[in-house]
Formats: sequence, structure tokens, C-alpha cells
Amino acid sequence: MKEVHLLKRMAHALMSGYARKQEDPYRPDWHLSPCVGLLNDPNGFIHHNGRYHLFYQWNPFSCAHGAKFWGHWSSTDLVNWKHEPVALVPSESYETHGCYSGSAVVDQGAITLIYTGNVKYDDGSRTAFQCIARENTHGEYDKLGPVLTLPAGYTGHVRDPKVWRHDDRWYMVLGAQDLDRQGKVLLYGSADLLAWEKIGEIAGSRLGGLGDFGYMWECPDLFPLDGKEILICCPQGVPAEEERYLNTFQAGYLVGSLHYESGAYSHQGFHELDLGFEFYAPQTTLSEDGRRLLFGWMSIPDENEFFEPTIDHGWIHIMTCPRELTLHNDRVYQRPAHELQQLRRDHYTWHGAANYAPSLPVQSAEVLIDVQGEFQLTLASQLLLCWDGERVTMSRRNRRTGEPEHRYWRGNLRQLQILCDRSSIEVFINDGEAVISSRYFPEGEATMTFSGSGLLTLQHWLLASCVIE
Repeated sequence: MKEVHLLKRMAHALMSGYARKQEDPYRPDWHLSPCVGLLNDPNGFIHHNGRYHLFYQWNPFSCAHGAKFWGHWSSTDLVNWKHEPVALVPSESYETHGCYSGSAVVDQGAITLIYTGNVKYDDGSRTAFQCIARENTHGEYDKLGPVLTLPAGYTGHVRDPKVWRHDDRWYMVLGAQDLDRQGKVLLYGSADLLAWEKIGEIAGSRLGGLGDFGYMWECPDLFPLDGKEILICCPQGVPAEEERYLNTFQAGYLVGSLHYESGAYSHQGFHELDLGFEFYAPQTTLSEDGRRLLFGWMSIPDENEFFEPTIDHGWIHIMTCPRELTLHNDRVYQRPAHELQQLRRDHYTWHGAANYAPSLPVQSAEVLIDVQGEFQLTLASQLLLCWDGERVTMSRRNRRTGEPEHRYWRGNLRQLQILCDRSSIEVFINDGEAVISSRYFPEGEATMTFSGSGLLTLQHWLLASCVIE
């Protein structure tokens, strides 16, 4: 049986990789990372019966993209997590090349997974099946097989279903590529999660006033936020501009209004969700108290991911911190989920000119900076963050080429909230107006140093490790 064979190989990979964890300077203290192998997209993020569930794309066999499993964590508080049984193994004929990304809903009291079964053929072509798996009494998932085959008018690149309930009916958005090699987002409806009817294309390249905007749109997620419908999506093939769209692929959002019956989605322009070097494939859910929460994958596919030194320790990639989303003046704001504050330890404050600021330990730390005037900070001699009065610039050397590379934000800077965790940094600007995220790999203990004439008020906390059982 193929599933048993794959599970035996997975167990061997886990046992073989365990010894490498002992001396690993880059393993995060409180971000989620794979035990071994490659982690990518967050999947099936959902809250049910008092617990958050976060599934994830996982290749346990190597630090490479391959036939993906679905790993599974759960948590009561978004901070401390528990390993759950692996949810999906690519063992069936309709998923021979991976259980690709998808989402989760609660149906008939049980978590139900909706995911893409990926199949590639020897001639280089491919197809995709949208599939269902339901939770059983053992906390494992029984596959029901495909519920939607490849729709006419599209290539084999149709994937990443995100499903939700609206007015007693199920809806699904799918990332797609049409036969003209233009990226689209498709909307489907269903009464029972099993029989699906296409409503139409709601967004994409050459739609909604965007013009040519990418050859494939991945990982769509549509949800209401403060009276608007937000469509998160990941367009591939958008040309870089001087200060935006600088990653190989983009992750961003549209703000609009959806007419469910016709599929008409009127929306504004595309905005990047994270302006940093590493951010892709975000997915959201609702908390029990009604907050819209997001996890993202802190990497970019097909860029420089395989030059990360964690490969020497048998694993690669992490999730972002969980973030809370709100809408202000038709822009999505992101803040670290407030649950993360329980990690704070040893509060320290300081005020003065940046030139005289103390160096701060930031191996695992939170730094809150109120800003008056120009300054720059250096992180572990690896990253430079500069505010010149008009623009924030994050700079580092490309891990593949060694050449300098930069990411930018323009506006009126008042405050920075910076979260560091061994090999990652997330910079939240002006209480969530923008975010710049990056991986970095310090040699030795990481410190943050400051320079410049601007006045800074610093608050610093060391952050405790989370528990992963």
C-alpha cells in the first residue's frame, strides 16, 4: 500500500533528522518550523472546539519541493502548539505529485479539508483535482476523493481552494491559469461541498481594470473585513517596478465588493501585503472572538530559497507570526496577534538620540521604537534598516549572488514594532500600516545597534520560547 510505504519513509526521515536539532543556531524559538524537510504554504487554518488548527505543506524527505504531505499543528492560544497526526499523504492516483494547498471548514461537526490533488504526466503536462477529506473520531482524515475536475478553458494550473460559508451555501475560490496563460481567480458555489457549480471569474489579469497582471494567481482567500470583501492572492509574473513587486512572485490583496449570485467583484488596485524579502501564500481564519487572523509562509518560491543555511541542519523555512487584520481607509493593517504578548520578558526602556542608543540583544526579542527624526539600525551585521525622513529601506546581501538588495516603504514614519526570532525579523510600521519581513542568519548572538541624529524611544522585551509538544 503506497500510503504505508510513504509513512515508513516519513518516520525514517524524522528519526534520521532528530540528531541535527541539537546544535542548530537558526531554529526559531517561537515561530513554527518543520521538524525535518521543507515547509511551505499554511493550509486549513481554522478554529474549532476551542483549538486553532494549522495544516501546512510539507516534504519530510528532503529540503526540496516534491510530493507534498499535509502536516498538522493545533493550539489553544496561537503560541504553544501540539503536533497532530499527519493529515494527508499523497498516496492516491488523483494526487500522485502532491496534496497541494487548500483550506478547512467545519461541516457536520467535523473539520473537512478541501485541497488540490496534483498530477503530472511524462509529457510535461499536468492536471488538478479538488479533493475532500473528513476528520474521523481518531483525529485523522479520511479521503473522499475528487469533487471537482479540471474546468474547461484552463490549463492544468488550477489549485489552492479556499472554502467558506455564506447565507447557508458553500463558496470556493480557486487560483487558475486560462488558456491564454493569464492568471485568474474562479468562484464556485455548492450546497453540500460535493457538487460544485462554477459562478465565474471574479478577478485576475486583464480583469477589473488591472491590465496584464501575471500568468498565474495562486492561493486566493476571500473574506469580509469591516464591510468590504478582501481578496488575498499571489500573482506570478508581475514585472518588478523601482520600489515594488521586487520579489519573484507577489502576495497581496484587493479591496472590493462581491455579488455572490453573479460573481461580479468590483475592486480597487492591488496592494502588497508584506514589502519584505520573504512572504508568500498567506491564509486567514476567524478567531473565536471574531478577529481575522493570518499566517504566511516566510519564503518565496523559485527565488533564492535553497541558499538558506538551515539546509545543513535538515530543514528549511518557517511560518510568519500570527497576525491580526483590520481595515483602515481601504487598506489592510496587520499587527502581531495579541496572544504573542504572553512571551514578553524583562521589559527595558530608553530615550535619546539614536547615536547614543544601547545595543540590544535580539536573538529572540521584541523592540518597539517611537521615532522622531532620521536613524538607521543594524541587525547582527546582516540587515540594515534606514529611515531617511521619506523612505524606510531594508537592505541585505543576496544569499546567492552576494550583491546588495533592498526593499522599501514610503510614508510618514512614527513607530516600528520589530519581532526577531533567531533567523527572522518582522517589522510592523505605524501600528500595522505596512510590514517588512525577512530571514537572516547571524553568526553568533544577534544584536541590534543604532546610529543617527533622530530621537528614539525604545522598549525592549526578551521573548520566551513557545512549547511544541
